[in-house]
Amino acid sequence: MTWLDALIMGIVQGLAEYLPISSSGHLEIFREILGLDFSGAEALEFDLVLHVATVLSTIVVLWREFVPLCTSFFTWRRDHDFYYVWKILLSCVPVAIVGLCFKDFVEQFFGSGLLVVGICLCITACLLAFAYFTRTQPELEHHRRTHDITWLDAFIIGCAQAVAVLPGLSRSGSTIATGILLGDRRDKVAQFSFFMVIIPILGEALLDIKDMVGGEAATSASVGWLPLLVGFVASFLVGCAACQWMLNIVKRGKMVWFAVYCLIVGVICICW
Repeated sequence: MTWLDALIMGIVQGLAEYLPISSSGHLEIFREILGLDFSGAEALEFDLVLHVATVLSTIVVLWREFVPLCTSFFTWRRDHDFYYVWKILLSCVPVAIVGLCFKDFVEQFFGSGLLVVGICLCITACLLAFAYFTRTQPELEHHRRTHDITWLDAFIIGCAQAVAVLPGLSRSGSTIATGILLGDRRDKVAQFSFFMVIIPILGEALLDIKDMVGGEAATSASVGWLPLLVGFVASFLVGCAACQWMLNIVKRGKMVWFAVYCLIVGVICICW
């Protein structure tokens, strides 16, 4: 992998992690376009760096909201922020179960490649369009604005995140669309969606580190420090911009355009 390949992949990861277009699906697409063929420790190492970069971008953009959550949780204040963190933890249970117990089965059963990515992108498009055209009635608008994320909402949104392990099925699109369908405030559910991914990404990073330091992966070649650095910086900077952009998009209710994009790219992948 060259530094230019890493730059492109970092930009793709930074954008697609927050926009409802599936980061895993687009990384698979650009691997095909760029002709990248690496696996084992190299793939784990590069994916780990990109994911850590996007986690840091989430914390930077939502810093004012993130610090009070940590303060309340670790000091056991039992206030709104304390229970908000517990809702985030509850939402992570489904994806933890899938990741620890069924990840290998899901990957073997559904496989990989552009056909799977294309089908899942079309499903993402349908979900985004359904959430857009199934809005709350105008007379219930006041109720929708004041509707906070409940414990049940958090668990259901977490189930949507667990389903989005397939490449091409957008995690942010699935969770945000599910929250909107449940009647949650758009700005709150987008923020919740970005916070709830931190724990699964860090958990997956720990599993990747375990795989990298053991077995055959430990003796495999490294990607190199320059591609890793370029990919990290690109993913972090683009992720910061995409996170803020996505928060504004969700507030304005303009996610339907991403449904059109996912449908077009999905059909192209299937035909390819």
